[in-house]
Amino acid sequence: QVQLVESGGGLVQPGGSLRLSCAASGSISSIVTMGWYRQAPGKQREWVASIPTGGSANYKDSVKGRFTISRDNAKNTVYLQMNSLKPEDTAVYACNVRTITTSGLSDSWGQGTQVTVSS
Repeated sequence: QVQLVESGGGLVQPGGSLRLSCAASGSISSIVTMGWYRQAPGKQREWVASIPTGGSANYKDSVKGRFTISRDNAKNTVYLQMNSLKPEDTAVYACNVRTITTSGLSDSWGQGTQVTVSS
């Protein structure tokens, strides 16, 4: 089992930046992918970005060129650097870690952190 602790959300003006962090602990030796999702009020949760172990990052089209996902494997931490933020980026952001277990693939989720982009 994987435990995730997120930090870094907050209120920022349009055009501003925030960096989210998500530290993983527990059964982390079998991590397949680390990523970020978000859920805006009244909308379904959507994938934002992910980075597989030993692979390249992938992004939702609307955040390409503005958001950067990265991993520090020594710290078992995934980051989401968000620049040029827009009001439509307002959402609760949650990190996701997918691992391989004896039962197959397993998803673990962070508690979520609020990001509000507003003037």
